[in-house]
Amino acid sequence: MEALEEKLGYRFTDRALLANALTHSSYANENRGRGIQSNERLEFLGDSVLGMVTADYLYRTHPDLPEGDLTRTRAALVCESSLVEVAQRLDLGAYLKLGRGEEAGGGRERPSIVADAVEAVLAAVYLDGGIGSARKLIQRFILDKEGEKSASRDYKTALQELVQRESGRVLGYKLIGSWGPDHAKVFSVEVDLNGAPIGQGQGRSKKEAEQMAAKAAIEKMAAE
Repeated sequence: MEALEEKLGYRFTDRALLANALTHSSYANENRGRGIQSNERLEFLGDSVLGMVTADYLYRTHPDLPEGDLTRTRAALVCESSLVEVAQRLDLGAYLKLGRGEEAGGGRERPSIVADAVEAVLAAVYLDGGIGSARKLIQRFILDKEGEKSASRDYKTALQELVQRESGRVLGYKLIGSWGPDHAKVFSVEVDLNGAPIGQGQGRSKKEAEQMAAKAAIEKMAAE
């Protein structure tokens, strides 16, 4: 616990919160008789804390960015791969309490498990020390990386990550038209979510048109 606190740069008043944040459901299920709870409730709270702090930061530091770009940047910062990077910096997997099956199956390196644990730890810090303490952690481990994250992500990736927050949602891109001479052709692409159109875009190539369609879809989802 102390080693992890050193890496976090935060000392818990109630270490039971940190212990809970590190308890995977597989371990809790194997120890039901002991009344051990998993970190799933903390993960739920941490997701909201992270989203709010990130949105607040982007709103204040980028007053000229339109809503769609803010949404895309936030998606890049709070996505699973971003949280996995945080977990790796903390070596968080080494501190997790896992069930025997999950342990044997490589759960300490499983992206979904360690990403969820990061959110749970953020929630534990929030409950223990308040929003200011959580904000400091998020700033240090996530928001300070904002420049490189936003530069390395594209609209299609950002849209995919937004959609994947709910299971059973499938994106598809289809060419719906093209016009102009071969040396200056314009393509029009539609992006569908579970078969229903959610955005259209145009570009000088199919890839560019797909990016613009994804951008339109992100802006539509943000507006809704």
